[in-house]
Amino acid sequence: MPDTRIEPTTEPRDNDAVPSDGERQTEEARSGLDAEPPELVHTSPIEAPDRYSTKSLDRAFNAHLARFTLGVSPYGVASTYFAWWAHLMGSPGKQAQLAEKAARKATRFGIYAGQVARDPEAEPCIEPLPHDHRFDAEGWRRWPYNLIYQNFLLTQQWWYNAACDIDGLTDRQERVVSFLTRQMLDTVAPSNFVATNPEVADATLREGGANLVRGAQHFLEDWERAISGKLPVGTEDYLPGRDVATTPGKVVYRTRLLELIQYAPQTETVQAEPIFIVPAWIMKYYILDLSPHNSLVRHLVEQGFTVFIVSWRNPTAEDRDCGMDAYFAAVEEAMDAVSTIVPQQKIHGVGYCLGGTLMAAKAAQMARDGDDRLASLTFFATQTDFEEPGELQLFVSESEVSFLENMMWDQGYLDTKQMAGAFQLLRSADLIWSRYIHEYLMGRRQGMFDLMAWNADATRMPYRMHSEYLRRIFLGNELAEGKYRLGGAPVTIGDIEVPIFCVSTTSDHVAPWQSVYKLHLLADTEITFVLTNGGHNAGIVSEPGHEGREYRIRTTGEDESYLSPDGWQAAAEQRDGSWWPALVDWLRARSSGETAPPALGTQAGAYRPMEDAPGTYVFQR
Repeated sequence: MPDTRIEPTTEPRDNDAVPSDGERQTEEARSGLDAEPPELVHTSPIEAPDRYSTKSLDRAFNAHLARFTLGVSPYGVASTYFAWWAHLMGSPGKQAQLAEKAARKATRFGIYAGQVARDPEAEPCIEPLPHDHRFDAEGWRRWPYNLIYQNFLLTQQWWYNAACDIDGLTDRQERVVSFLTRQMLDTVAPSNFVATNPEVADATLREGGANLVRGAQHFLEDWERAISGKLPVGTEDYLPGRDVATTPGKVVYRTRLLELIQYAPQTETVQAEPIFIVPAWIMKYYILDLSPHNSLVRHLVEQGFTVFIVSWRNPTAEDRDCGMDAYFAAVEEAMDAVSTIVPQQKIHGVGYCLGGTLMAAKAAQMARDGDDRLASLTFFATQTDFEEPGELQLFVSESEVSFLENMMWDQGYLDTKQMAGAFQLLRSADLIWSRYIHEYLMGRRQGMFDLMAWNADATRMPYRMHSEYLRRIFLGNELAEGKYRLGGAPVTIGDIEVPIFCVSTTSDHVAPWQSVYKLHLLADTEITFVLTNGGHNAGIVSEPGHEGREYRIRTTGEDESYLSPDGWQAAAEQRDGSWWPALVDWLRARSSGETAPPALGTQAGAYRPMEDAPGTYVFQR
C-alpha cells in the first residue's frame, strides 16, 4: 500500500530548543480561543478572478433605481419591515394586545358615531397630534367628515402601536417602521381627496370645479419646471444680489471650492477681531444674508464687526474625487486670507450646520497643533456627536449609504433633488401634502418668501466627500470618539480651549437640540448654550422684532458640573425676542476693543478685491 502519512511542512525542532517569540505567537494562534477558522473557500487554479463588470452592473442598476426612490434604499426598508414582521409573528402576546386595541378602538368609534348622531357637537374621541393641522378646519366637524377623520386618526394610532414595543427590534428599527408606515398612511389621508376633504369639496361645488382646473395648471407648470431644472414659481422674485444677499461687500479670494466674501464696514470703528463664517456645503451661504431686514450678516456689520463668509462652489461631476480633506484645506486657505487682510488679530470662528461640524474639527486640529488664531467659536444648529442625530438617522444606514454611493458613483455627486426628497419626507404633512392640497386641489398658489426661495436653491455634494462624511462622521461618529484624523493624526473636541456660543432650536428635525447639547460632553471649555424656538433654518433667521420669538440661555463654566438637557432647560434663563443681540453682546465681551475698519482685501496679491458680493458661485445651478 502506498504510504499515506503526511509529512511535516516545517523542519522538526529539538525538544530542548527554546522557541522564539515569533514561533510562540504562531503556535498560540493555531490553537485555543484565538485559533483562526479553517479556510473553507477552495480557489481553483483555473478559475478566473471576479470581474469588475459585475460590480459595475450592480452599481449601475442601483444608481438608476435610486432615481425612482428619491435616493431611499428599498433594500434597507424591506429588510427592516421583514425584521418587524418576523418578530411580530413570534410575539403572540403582542398580537393579542393589538387585537384588543383594535376592538377597543372600534368600540370607541362606534360610541362616537352614536353620539354625533344625537349631538353633532359631541366631543371627538381622539384629537390630532399638536403638529398635525390637517383637520383644523370647521368643516371636519360636520357629518360625514367627522367620522372619516376620526376613523383615520384611530387607524393611525393603532399602526403606531403595531410598530413599537416589539421584543427583539432595535429602537431604530421601530422608528423606521413607524415613520414609513406614517408616510404610507399620509398618502391615503382623507384630507388628500376631493370627496373626503370638506374644504376642497365645498370649493369645488362653489366654483364649479374651477379650482381643480387651476390646480391642474399649477401641476403642469411645476412639472415643467422640475424636469427642465428650473426653480419653483416665485423664486424669480428673490434673486441674489438684487432682492436677497444684498449686503455690500467684495469677493477677496477664490479657489475651486469657495469664494471668500468680505463685507464693507458700516460703522466708523469696528471690533478688532473679524468674524469668519463657514456655512454648510449643502446650502447657499445667503441663508445668513437674506432680505435686508432679516440678514444676520448685515446685523453683525451694522453692530460694528468685520465679517467674512464662505460661499461654496456648486460642484459638478468633475469634482467627484474631491474629499473632506479638500474642504478642510479650503477652510484653512480662507482663514489664511482673513489673517492676511486683518493682520495680528485673532478670529471669531462661526459655523452653521455641517459647516459648524467642519469648523469644530478644524478648531480641534488648530488646538492640537498650537495654532491660536481663534478668539472664540460660534455654532448654529451644529452636531459634533452623531450617536443620536434625530430623524435623519432613518435615512442613514449601511444599506442606505451603499445605495447613495452607487447613485453618486454613477453621476459624480448627490443632486439637490435627491437630497430634498429625504428632507421633505421628514415633514411630509407640511411640505408635501399641504402643498398638494392648497395648490392642486384648492387651486391656490402659496406665496413665496425669501427663506422658502433660498431653500429651493440648494447645492450638490461631490461623491467622495459625501461618502466620507456619511461613513466617518455620521455612521462612524469618529469626531465625537476622537478617531477622526486631520493632518495625519486624530483630533478631539476636548482640545478646544476658546469659549463657545452654541445655538440650537426646539423644532429642529435635522439637528435635534438634545443632540447638539452633547457638545457639553465633548468640549472642556466655557459654553454659552442658546435654545430658541423655531426650526433648523427659521430658528436661526430670528431677527430682532420677529414676533413670537423667545429663547433660553445659560453659560456653563469650564469647571462646572454637567447638567442633563432637562436640567439645563430648567436652570436656563428665559428671554423674549431674538437671540441675535445676545450673540452680539457675547462677541463684544470677547473682543479686544475697537479699531479703524480694515480695507477690503489687499492692494495686490491673491487677496485683492474682485467683483462685488454676492460673487459668482452663488449663481451656479
